[in-house]
Amino acid sequence: MIWETVRLAIQAIFRNTLRSILTVLGIVIGVAAVIAMVTVGQGSSNQVTADVEKLGTNVLMVMPGAGRMGPGNNSVSAALEMKDVEALINQLSSVRTAAPYNQTSLNAVYGTEDTRTSLAGTDARYLDVVDWPIVMGRGFLPAEESSGRAVCIIGETVRQELFGNTDPIGETVRLKNVSCDVIGLLEAKGASSFGTDQDDIVLIPIKAFQRRVTGSADVSMIYVAAANNVSTDRALVEIETLMRERRRIGAGEEDDFNVRDMKQLASMLTGITDVLTGLLSAVAAVSLLVGGIGIMNIMLVSVTERTREIGIRLAVGATGNQVLLQFLVEAVVLSIIGGVVGIILGLSLAAIASNIMVIPFSPDPMIVAIAFLFSAAVGVIFGYFPARRAARLDPIEALRHQ
Repeated sequence: MIWETVRLAIQAIFRNTLRSILTVLGIVIGVAAVIAMVTVGQGSSNQVTADVEKLGTNVLMVMPGAGRMGPGNNSVSAALEMKDVEALINQLSSVRTAAPYNQTSLNAVYGTEDTRTSLAGTDARYLDVVDWPIVMGRGFLPAEESSGRAVCIIGETVRQELFGNTDPIGETVRLKNVSCDVIGLLEAKGASSFGTDQDDIVLIPIKAFQRRVTGSADVSMIYVAAANNVSTDRALVEIETLMRERRRIGAGEEDDFNVRDMKQLASMLTGITDVLTGLLSAVAAVSLLVGGIGIMNIMLVSVTERTREIGIRLAVGATGNQVLLQFLVEAVVLSIIGGVVGIILGLSLAAIASNIMVIPFSPDPMIVAIAFLFSAAVGVIFGYFPARRAARLDPIEALRHQ
């Protein structure tokens, strides 16, 4: 009985193919939009997590200035020093190592090639903290760091801009008024979660940076790696305590520095991504409601057009429940077709968007299942009222209908 009802429903659908296509269009758009938004959002969240893992899940950043931003925060904070870096390493058991980090933007020149890049002053410990391998050449030697010798390690983007695919080791690059010898090439990392190119960078010893670029002994940031088997939460508390002592901050006084945990930053970014994905998905889900209303309207029109057919069926012995089931199945079949097409379209759009945005393609089977079930539910809910109207028709009045 049920299969015969399904067969009649499919025949009725294909009897008006164009109208059926237009009817399910709202369902298709709604399901596709929800799946595409959620999949791209999940891919973005995974990319944020992967980027943080590239820096290390046990990395913290110490910076001058209170964490509180906005109006009313006009305090000027003292800069960090190299002594702070050594104190963090030598006095805290929760810290494995730490590295100073200063950064600015300038032009790098090699022969006739010129590119705008980021110049960072640091030491050999930085690559250990952020786990960034050198794939060609070597890192800074202690003698080069202590003397502030003009040597540099470049990222893959800088290499491509200045040297193409040739070996840059041993070549000399001019950075503003500083000429430095290229001694190493960093492993390519690609774009970060913020869209910046991590490989567009040149590293030089921090003493060379301080003497020849800024003319100051200040340190703008300290990267800290927590010790093995030590939580970053514990390391953060100990770092804050030590820095308050070193900067002579009294009890009840606000910190003039802030410590950021990369895991907390990743959690914050992921939370923002999830909220935006949820909002966009909610907006996209409205299309499902519109599609359901479209199905209800078309089914009401179908009941009016087929009044005489319904009267004949009732006259020859069909029950009201059988008529109701026939029209209800038609609405559900339309919704299921729209749901299946929407799933295929949504996953395809998500795959294309993920490829363009260079993020992981991370489809969620649960979301796909929910979207499919929701589309079927739309058919049941919005198809019930037209089906009930058809089932309640008076056979005599239906047979008189022209």
